[in-house]
Amino acid sequence: MRRPALCILHLAFCITCLSLTTACGARRVSLPTDPGSPLPNFSEIHADVTKSCRGARTLTAELGLRGRAGTRRLSGRLISGFERPASMRLEMVAPFGPPGFILVTRGQQAVLLLPRDERVVRSESAEAILGALTGVTLGPADLQAILTGCILPESKPVAGRLHANGWASIDLEGGATIYLRRMGTWQIGAGRRNGWEVEYPMWQGAFPQTIRLRSAADPVNVDMTATLAQIEVNTDLDPATFNVDVPQGTAPLSLDELREAGPLGEKQ
Repeated sequence: MRRPALCILHLAFCITCLSLTTACGARRVSLPTDPGSPLPNFSEIHADVTKSCRGARTLTAELGLRGRAGTRRLSGRLISGFERPASMRLEMVAPFGPPGFILVTRGQQAVLLLPRDERVVRSESAEAILGALTGVTLGPADLQAILTGCILPESKPVAGRLHANGWASIDLEGGATIYLRRMGTWQIGAGRRNGWEVEYPMWQGAFPQTIRLRSAADPVNVDMTATLAQIEVNTDLDPATFNVDVPQGTAPLSLDELREAGPLGEKQ
């Protein structure tokens, strides 16, 4: 008999109600609220601070995750791979044995394989699957943009302002905003976009090393911190990276079942 779907996620993530103060108790960055004054060269500044992330055709990294989704604390380690325009592989590393899950997508539809439970989700978008699995309703292009520091996959600056305490902000077409700090030169410190707030507390060279992602709704449903290691950009990825072999006899799992088993499926 197969184990209940809920057990899958307890294996895939370390799900606990113990404190994870580094992720959930950390203070939010204090973003400027003053109207500011015009930033005349905002287009050139935007082009400079997003040069590396706009040039990231592929990205591979190890992601250490910790945080909260709903009333549950989550932590785990992911091996990730991205390729523009919309290919992604996320593999949850388990303490022993097979991966907790493998999520692959190339184009519009994704496949989520849960090897330990011999279950598979097919014919759903990566955004929908990730939302059910972790509460993070973002697709491959959006995740790659956030992980590399661009906030949006395609960002066109439309206005810029200088603020107090060394901050500047640049509004992007589509309603997003990036916030910059002076670190000798301008560096992206945070951003806001369609329901999400992003903070970049630490950078490693041209790319973020630590990223905090929070849902903008009140109350906050998702608050996660990702620490990136072994970052590689623009390496050629084998097309097989974005495929997964589903063993014969693997039983289907519906998105509703996955959502009910996920951290936001618990009755609040």
